[in-house]
Amino acid sequence: MSLNRIRNFCIIAHIDHGKTTLSDRLLEATQTVTEREMQDQLLDSMDLERERGITIKSHPVTLKYKDTDGTDYTFNLIDTPGHVDFSYEVSRSLAACEGALLLVDAAQGIEAQTVANAHLAIDQGMEIIPVINKIDLPGADIPTVEHQLEDILAIPAEEAIHASGKSGIGVPEIIQAIIKRVPSPRWGDVPEVRTLIFDCVYDAYKGVICYVRLFSGSLKRGDSIVMMSDGAKAEVKEVGIFSPGMKPVDQLDAGAVGYVVTNIKEVSEIKIGDTITLARDPAREMLPGYQEVRPMVFSGIYPIDTNDYEKLKASMAKLQLNDAALVYTAETSVALGFGFRCGFLGLLHMEIVTERLRREYDLDIISTYPSVVYQVKKSDGAEIEVHNPVNLPDPSEIESITEPTIRATLHIPSTAIGDILALVTEKRGYVDHTETLDTTRVMMEAHLPLNEILVDFNDRLKSITKGYGSMDYELSEYQQSKLVRLDILVNQEPIDAFSSIVHVDKAEAKGRQLCEKLREILPRQLFKVAIQAAVGGKVVARETLGALRKDVTAKCYGGDITRKRKLLEKQKEGKKRMKQVGKVAIPQEAFVDILKNTQR
Repeated sequence: MSLNRIRNFCIIAHIDHGKTTLSDRLLEATQTVTEREMQDQLLDSMDLERERGITIKSHPVTLKYKDTDGTDYTFNLIDTPGHVDFSYEVSRSLAACEGALLLVDAAQGIEAQTVANAHLAIDQGMEIIPVINKIDLPGADIPTVEHQLEDILAIPAEEAIHASGKSGIGVPEIIQAIIKRVPSPRWGDVPEVRTLIFDCVYDAYKGVICYVRLFSGSLKRGDSIVMMSDGAKAEVKEVGIFSPGMKPVDQLDAGAVGYVVTNIKEVSEIKIGDTITLARDPAREMLPGYQEVRPMVFSGIYPIDTNDYEKLKASMAKLQLNDAALVYTAETSVALGFGFRCGFLGLLHMEIVTERLRREYDLDIISTYPSVVYQVKKSDGAEIEVHNPVNLPDPSEIESITEPTIRATLHIPSTAIGDILALVTEKRGYVDHTETLDTTRVMMEAHLPLNEILVDFNDRLKSITKGYGSMDYELSEYQQSKLVRLDILVNQEPIDAFSSIVHVDKAEAKGRQLCEKLREILPRQLFKVAIQAAVGGKVVARETLGALRKDVTAKCYGGDITRKRKLLEKQKEGKKRMKQVGKVAIPQEAFVDILKNTQR
């Protein structure tokens, strides 16, 4: 097909603004799927995506459309995730397209990820078609949303299409806008083959399947190809398109979006954002935008039953084949046994991975407190990266510690400004810019340490703003901070699973909180147990777990009090000896309970 009749576009929006529902209507309007095959959230293939109503993986699909004048068009649509954790996936999908449908919820208005994704698209020089979605909701406020489009994104309100993904209102207008306003595929005149990999999955029978956008040239079965980032060579076994399932074709031509099956068997050998070219006539220049995916959050994952370690190891390997952003290495813990230290894109990514391990691989697992990568400069001049609090050197060996920070964009109701400022200050951050969007909403730009937003920041933001606040963030520079390792000791023995790196000002409060929880959860022993929080050699908090007392005077039914005292003194001496040699065996349930509590 001529390049003039191909349109490549994606749908971008804040999470839960109706991207996948609109994709369903476009599939119906172009008759890509029959009424019998149609179901809600058709492009969301994972159970987790359907349950949570979120898109986790980008989903491409090729749509065939005959216009009213009889002209045939091919639309290549990519439905993208909306959550900030998957913004890299969104940027790769944008790189594969020339246009984007920017969805805005008519009731919610423009939110944090709407702005972030719109700026990603503008930076790549894409044609943006604004769509005000869910106009049939009772709470829809179209004039306010149009005002926000002009003020925040500088997009003229008259360009916006009013639509409803649920009822199908405005879908014909969207299709006409795609034909008229989205440019035909770019860079098609380059003589060499240049193909962008924007995603990949692993199939047990076919091996690695690359989701690709062909910018120039053509690819067919039997071609010998080269990955331009590292020079790795492979052979093409199959090429095809998505309609919406995989459908093999003879060859992929310039402008097409489809898949390529190679003889590569390891997903780690494929780099998302890489450029494929032919080995016999390689391209001289890579397609722009390639960068490595860097994990931002680290956590330990351990099987609750230590016999499941081999099963967990095999499951992690399978999961990584379908999620190249997941990285892991084996580690051991005195308390939890054998497990893995895993790197994630963010907290939602971590939640999705642990949930998939539980569901798809039937594993009972526990994850440790999430942490970030710290850069430590030692007294001898050596610089190391610390992923696990246990590996932090002794304070006497440390010259300085730097931690990653983020630049966050917060969209909040104007009534919540004071509470949000207090929250940002509590999390060791500061607000450097505030902008009034309209009579009810404000946009703040804040700088915060990444470690401080890991667990409860988003929950508290939603709570303070009654669900109307939203946040988007991007990684900023590393900054020096007064950080220390907080150790928890039970009966003088450090428990490595509870170790964490905290700011020196928060160590005492965090230590006291953990000690109190442990006192409630740990089973009592026959002797008193000291539960302590320590920074270096200094104890900053302590709780005492009372002893179980056997009634040794029960057999004394009378007589002199000295006899009872003698028995009690003997018991006291025994408890003292027991405390010196006694070991406190912390049950697995206590670890599960305390780690779940600290992650709330």
